[in-house]
Amino acid sequence: MKPVHTTSALPKSLSAITLALIGLNLTSIAYAKNNDPSQLKAVTVNADADQETATGPVDGYIARKSVTGTKTDTPIIETPQSISIVTADRIEAIGATRVTEALAYTAGVNTSPWGDLPQYDWLYIRGFDAYAPGFYQDGLQIRNSGNWGIWQAEPYGMERIEVLKGPSSVLYGQNGPGGVVNLVSKMPTPFSHNELQVTVGNYGLKQVAIDLSGPIDDNSEYLYRVTGLTKDAELSTESLENDRDYLALSLTWQPSTQGKITFYSQYYNVDAGAAWHAYPLEGTLLPNPNGDIEISTLIGEPDFNRYKQEQWVIGYQGEYHFNDNWQLQQHSRYAKFDVDYGVIWGKWAKKNTDDPSSADNFRYLNRTPLSSQETVTGLAIDTRVIGKISTGKLQHTLLFGVDYQDTEIDVSARYGGVLDDLDIFEPNYGSAVIQPEPNIAGISTLAQVGVYIQDQIKFDDKWVMTLAGRWDRAEIKNETPDGIIDPTSERTDTEFTARAGLVYLADNGFAPYLSYSESFAPTTNVDPQQGRPFSPETGRQYEAGVRYQPLDTVASYSMAAFDIERRDFTQWVWTTEPAGFKQTGAIQVRGMEFEALLQPTNRTNVTASYSWIPEAEVTESGNTIEIGKQDKAISEHQLSMWGDYRVADNFTVGLGARYTGSNHGTGELAPIKVDGYTLFDAMLSYDLAQWKLALNLRNLTDKTVITTCGSTSCSYGDRRKVALTATYQW
Repeated sequence: MKPVHTTSALPKSLSAITLALIGLNLTSIAYAKNNDPSQLKAVTVNADADQETATGPVDGYIARKSVTGTKTDTPIIETPQSISIVTADRIEAIGATRVTEALAYTAGVNTSPWGDLPQYDWLYIRGFDAYAPGFYQDGLQIRNSGNWGIWQAEPYGMERIEVLKGPSSVLYGQNGPGGVVNLVSKMPTPFSHNELQVTVGNYGLKQVAIDLSGPIDDNSEYLYRVTGLTKDAELSTESLENDRDYLALSLTWQPSTQGKITFYSQYYNVDAGAAWHAYPLEGTLLPNPNGDIEISTLIGEPDFNRYKQEQWVIGYQGEYHFNDNWQLQQHSRYAKFDVDYGVIWGKWAKKNTDDPSSADNFRYLNRTPLSSQETVTGLAIDTRVIGKISTGKLQHTLLFGVDYQDTEIDVSARYGGVLDDLDIFEPNYGSAVIQPEPNIAGISTLAQVGVYIQDQIKFDDKWVMTLAGRWDRAEIKNETPDGIIDPTSERTDTEFTARAGLVYLADNGFAPYLSYSESFAPTTNVDPQQGRPFSPETGRQYEAGVRYQPLDTVASYSMAAFDIERRDFTQWVWTTEPAGFKQTGAIQVRGMEFEALLQPTNRTNVTASYSWIPEAEVTESGNTIEIGKQDKAISEHQLSMWGDYRVADNFTVGLGARYTGSNHGTGELAPIKVDGYTLFDAMLSYDLAQWKLALNLRNLTDKTVITTCGSTSCSYGDRRKVALTATYQW
């Protein structure tokens, strides 16, 4: 029977933090009335969107423009689709060191779908997995391997992180129905900015970072930026390293006011361990006669569990303005990463077959290793023409574009092998791991070309209509390591996707909107009946929302209701003859979201978000038992709040809370309900001239939580993280 969803009261701990933040705001307002704010060093936001660019720095937490939602420099309030932006200032304030941490306060985003995965930035958007095809960086896709290799991102190198929610193929081609994550890199600035950071923390954290930017010559014809980071640390899992090195170089040449070009390169090296904090049900969700399983326990072997990845990119962003109304833009990038991955999973080894309830049957793990060596190379080019014309009372912003992607994925993976069982309550490591020859090996090539057109029509200075369409041609082929092409894997698909939206701009700052958008994603799974890959899966979204940007205060509010359907995705079906992949799946997700970012006083910043997803169920499936149940572990309620307050001229305190409601596990397979939980974060900072000291604590109370479960295992969430950072700016 499908569980009945009920709306229960939020935990007392979350109510307490809500009251504390309200009290903090009231206190700050009272304090500000008796003090001259002009003497305060506060985080400020320029309310004039015309002084902000869609990809440049943002002073504070509230961005007014974005290029992610339209590929044009458009005010967010005129974009007919939900978009959330986390600025560099906000990333720093909450102490985020990973993309998932930076998005933890974002509505509609689940940043711990599989608990603490130190090697991955894995998340769900509006109930759908964002793993495939992966994130975007500076508007170009950085495709994951589709196996175990995932592109790594360094938040310190980001100017902002943007989430466009819902299907978005009309602008970006292949992607899923949940949405798009676009990482906007730090690029050269026309003003000097120099920063040196030193960070220490728990788990042996030692980190040095530097960010230098500004003009090279007196005329600012040449601008540069150097951003780098080196990190020496350990994972919360015992005996595993977490070392990282990052370097980004960029140079802008602007010979005239008409044109400029920015060349950039990025290098990232990860030398870390790998762990899945997923342990058997007994000892996590259910009682174990031997006690609870410690969250830091390593199921694998210290010498085997690894995630070693080296990646680099080179690219450019160019633009040329023919006149005040027409411009040409081209963005291009070549990227490559190599990953060497090894991890070990475990299940109970039944030591006493005569007594199923024996404690020995819930103590020792029979372990299975997996290792994979993968190389992913990708070329992406996006060329577009943007023009502005007027026809009577209508003002058009036209976008014509062509983009091309070519990705090659080379995988050699070994699943299975031989190694000793592990006593998970008194682990003793050192077992040799013997694996078979690769049982997954080959090269996959994905090529896509897309042609798109968009018209943003503004009339009466009150209405903005967005109409867009795109045609794509996608080719997929697989070949063996010897270069032999598998004819059953070759497929060429063409697809048309559309988007339409309407926004009304009221004089008082309100902007209600309606929109419709589509997505598609080819699959490499082969139809056993036809001997060729299935047709692409598709997605569509209906959304209605409203934004509010008050005219007299620094604030931004948004609320949206959405209905998303994912169709024609493939799944393995056992109940048919013969068993195999079938393209029979459909999922529907409906819900609402709310976000608020405001600066009640010059001393205070507050953010709040809430997501309500009452319906996320399989509507069609070859496995009839799945119909009516959730495909992913989706919590009906998710709420977060963050507030920081400058107590004195140079002292700031911050406090946040993240609540995730209960769920019934992946596929609703958990034997009992997985309880909801609330985590707290905190920040203290002290400014002194050009110096700043900041103490950040995530999961302040070091609370052990279970994020999700399946039929045999559960995943633990993150442990407490403590970081003390000294920053010097000049």
